[in-house]
Amino acid sequence: MLKISRQVNPAMLPLYLAALLVSACATAPPPRIVAPPLVTASEQSSSSHPGITIAAVGDVMLGTDYPKNILPDDDGVGFLGAVAPSLQSADVAFGNLEGVLMDGGEPVKHCEHANRCFLFRTPTRYAQYLHVAGFDVMSLANNHARDFGEEGRSSSMATLDAVGILHSGREGTTASWIANHHKVALIAFTPNVGSNPLLELDTAREQVAMLKQSHDIVIVSFHGGAEGDGAEILPFEREVFLGEDRGDVVEFAHAMIDAGADLLLGSGPHVVRAMELYKDRLIAYSLGNFATYYGISVEGTRGIAPILQVQLGDDGKFVDGQIEATMQIRPAGPTIDPANCVVTLLRQLTEIAFRDGELVISEAGMLTRRAMEK
Repeated sequence: MLKISRQVNPAMLPLYLAALLVSACATAPPPRIVAPPLVTASEQSSSSHPGITIAAVGDVMLGTDYPKNILPDDDGVGFLGAVAPSLQSADVAFGNLEGVLMDGGEPVKHCEHANRCFLFRTPTRYAQYLHVAGFDVMSLANNHARDFGEEGRSSSMATLDAVGILHSGREGTTASWIANHHKVALIAFTPNVGSNPLLELDTAREQVAMLKQSHDIVIVSFHGGAEGDGAEILPFEREVFLGEDRGDVVEFAHAMIDAGADLLLGSGPHVVRAMELYKDRLIAYSLGNFATYYGISVEGTRGIAPILQVQLGDDGKFVDGQIEATMQIRPAGPTIDPANCVVTLLRQLTEIAFRDGELVISEAGMLTRRAMEK
């Protein structure tokens, strides 16, 4: 199922990944990169910088009240407070919403054991916290978007609509809006039923190509790839997890860029994966667990994640970027990590996967293009 990069002995993978995390957190923290000042909506609309800036994060699940109440003590009011300025400062802030926003209702999946019940139902009132934190658009294409059936996803869609957050995920849905004078589209894919189909490449290509005809910048979100030990390593093949075809995410990402996509934002493995520059477009193969309260593990590498700040040009090409490192230490929400652990991990994972690639990640988390020899 999981073919490891030729630089890593599969038998040594658990020890290797543990060593990566230790090395990521054992060094003295590099100089902190100060987040840009908070920008109001009116200031954003009159912004004169070219292209758009995007703040992208991975999995978001602010707490669940099913099968038992596991919600933050302050009912989620302050859960995103430490990271909100970074999300608010971008033209576009994106995240992958795990579970549903729903009040009551019964799941379509049933748990044999309450202590191992991976069904997430977040009260609809929590949508206001996503809005206040700065999210503009979210993916509803993942294996938990239908924990409570299509009725649950419909509730999530209506709830996000009510607070002004756009979304994509259900089959045939896209998000379209204006950001910094550019017409932007986002479409979210996953292998799961009823969603924009990650496994049907021809259909996905057609959808992206059509969006590119009517939009300046097209962002593709995808939820795919295996989970668990070793999932940090990009396998460069089709992945199967618990009997479910999770797709070949490299093939998918390249195909979407060939069809016209300008930025690929991945999730699914619950850990971070490498990043790549392909045809001047950035691919983040997994952004990991960003803001996940009790119910999703944050042990080890599952508890560190980036806020990926990306600058795209008017033509959608990658200009530069910055990784702001975060960590989760429960019961607190995501907080800024002064040791920059996820930056070190992403540098190492990207070097393993794309040793001769164009993308350079500095020790301070800056993303730039490698200077090519003449």
